[in-house]
Amino acid sequence: MTRAEYLAEILTQYDVVRVLSNKNDAEILRIRHKKFNRDIVLRSYLKPVLAYKKLKSITHRNIPTVYDTLNFDDGQIVLEEFIDGITVAEVLEQGKYTYHGAKKIILAVCDALLVLRDMDIVHRDIKPENIMVTRSGDVQLIDFNAARIHKNEKQKDTVILGTIGYAPPEQYGISQSDEKSDIYSLGVLLNVMLTGTHPSRQLARGKAGKIVLKCTQIDPNHRFDNIESLIVKL
Repeated sequence: MTRAEYLAEILTQYDVVRVLSNKNDAEILRIRHKKFNRDIVLRSYLKPVLAYKKLKSITHRNIPTVYDTLNFDDGQIVLEEFIDGITVAEVLEQGKYTYHGAKKIILAVCDALLVLRDMDIVHRDIKPENIMVTRSGDVQLIDFNAARIHKNEKQKDTVILGTIGYAPPEQYGISQSDEKSDIYSLGVLLNVMLTGTHPSRQLARGKAGKIVLKCTQIDPNHRFDNIESLIVKL
């Protein structure tokens, strides 16, 4: 069975509510069950994303539940919890965050990253568009298309993924991504939430600026040692 054949089959039970994204290697749909009126997210990838298979085994308040992963000859389909909310990027369209508000977001993402680290998953694409805030104020880290499984042996990233400006240098084939790669992205995210722009253009003031600088050091060895070290400084 191909992805297209599976999609045709599942759409006998679901209606497409919205195309959330449609790129060359990925299509993301919000679909609704015709009988139960329940929304889920269907992710269709040209190449299997190993992180989703691992995520299927966990439940966490800051990570969408993965209901199922299906591999086909031409790729992978992931069925995932639909998060009813808005992205941090949409919030930023209305104005910048206070430090208190930004801290809440960063801490929630850190909680998600601690779980991912235990599963040897590096997200590699932390940015405002990939963080959802629900109506009740819960924060969810989404979109693991760029994620990779960290390996202990020394090697470089062979597939360059991530978002320019948020991705650290090592994601461009210099070395292997790890926990400190996501810390770099968190620093950029914090700065953008507070100033509206990248730290290279305008650095956040005071305590926040010091945290951003530590997170975004070019040399990973000069960043925070781990997520816990960052949490303590927030």
